[in-house]
Amino acid sequence: MTQHNEGVSYAAAGVDIEAGDKAVELFAPLAKRATRPEVRGGLGGFAGLFALGKYREPLLAAGSDGVGTKLAVAQAMGKHDTIGIDLVAMCVDDLVVCGAEPLFLQDYIAIGKVVPEHVAQIVAGIAEGCVQAGCALLGGETAEHPGVMEPDHYDVSATAVGVVEADEVLGPERVRSGDVVIAMASSGLHSNGYSLARHVLLEKAGLPLDGHIEELGRTLGEELLEPTRIYALDCLALAGECEVHTFCHVTGGGLAGNLERVIPEGLTAELSRATWAPGPIFRLIESVGQVPQSEMEKTFNMGVGMVAVVAPKDRDRVLAMLAARHIDSWELGTIRASEEGEAKVVLTGAHPANS
Repeated sequence: MTQHNEGVSYAAAGVDIEAGDKAVELFAPLAKRATRPEVRGGLGGFAGLFALGKYREPLLAAGSDGVGTKLAVAQAMGKHDTIGIDLVAMCVDDLVVCGAEPLFLQDYIAIGKVVPEHVAQIVAGIAEGCVQAGCALLGGETAEHPGVMEPDHYDVSATAVGVVEADEVLGPERVRSGDVVIAMASSGLHSNGYSLARHVLLEKAGLPLDGHIEELGRTLGEELLEPTRIYALDCLALAGECEVHTFCHVTGGGLAGNLERVIPEGLTAELSRATWAPGPIFRLIESVGQVPQSEMEKTFNMGVGMVAVVAPKDRDRVLAMLAARHIDSWELGTIRASEEGEAKVVLTGAHPANS
């Protein structure tokens, strides 16, 4: 018997090129919002072009990141329009730590099956994040991975590039004894610790994402999807007008774990827990999961999303500028000479809510 085999198409293998084209058509107008005058060319090219402009001695800064298992919450809720803000925040706020101005970002979306409307929602969030950060969305890639990822699953990552003058780089070498440590409040969990948060709240406690939590004042899902605050423009404003010695982006590893990365040998940042009360989401995770304080502090930001280490003469000015920019901030501690064998970061006392 003669068998006739029909030709096999890419679509039959699970990749829908037409859906991908439709997704681009939907998100193109959204992406155009996130631009800068230095951008050359438009969407659709093989590479994004960006004119650097005139600098005395420019250094390029680059960083890549994702948003971790916060994606699982977005996918479970079918809400995809804010996760892109988280993605931008995780990249650009790392750049600004050294004083670099974010210039542009390129994203990568891997997805089981392209649903144009869902991809457009993701990119809308990325574009909004770029607008908040003052950088351009210079391009990206959406890749359909049938057979490798479930149809409704996706992952996102991005690389951001910034620039800073060589003689204006911030970092540990600028930090001095007597400097003041200023905290900037986080908007919640940001994009770290979600594996622990999901284990405690969803798996162990069995709390529904659509259930209203009185102490949170909204549903658990709404709280968990609160976008990461983007501090880039606020930090650049401070660095431009005040004597800032370094910043610290508080991500995985917590406040102490990240701050020690920008404290030089021989100095210690002494911080007081009594200066702030972590938000309700942190207290909920700690109480429901009976999570030790030490574990909470090395997993979550505990309400501090960004830190500035500044000259003492500019303490009040920094706090006033942040207040004017609607960023809750406070004096967290000071930098002093280390005692023998002492850690670079020391947290003392108890939070007001835990006293």
